Amino acid sequence: MAGLDDATPIPSDILLHQQSRILELVYPGGERHQLSCEFLRVFTPSAEARGHGPGQEKLQAGKKDVDILRIEPVGNYALRFVFSDGHDSGLYSWDLLYNLGRHRDELWQEYLRQLERQGLSRETAPTTPRPATPCGKH
Repeated sequence: MAGLDDATPIPSDILLHQQSRILELVYPGGERHQLSCEFLRVFTPSAEARGHGPGQEKLQAGKKDVDILRIEPVGNYALRFVFSDGHDSGLYSWDLLYNLGRHRDELWQEYLRQLERQGLSRETAPTTPRPATPCGKH
């Protein structure tokens, strides 16, 4: 089963700090990883964002203010996060979460470079009102 074998670190504590929007994973032996809600959202493993093969990835932008509303266990191998933007289809296996924590800084810097290259932003895009369309002559 993906994400679980004898060598897979499994957190002993999972703490969601709502004010700071940080998910803290505490492992036996004291190792800790802190991952922001935004980080988890932009690195979602869902097919919607990752595609079904190389080159099909969709860069996730505008997620700076996203929150995790709920955390749901999936069997004994993963977590599913329900995000405030409605996204809830990624299954974060234990090995994925551990690797995200171990490589957080490098992944984040590469993400910021990709945003810049594509002219995108972490900020949520403001909604612009649609212009009124005339219904007929007055």
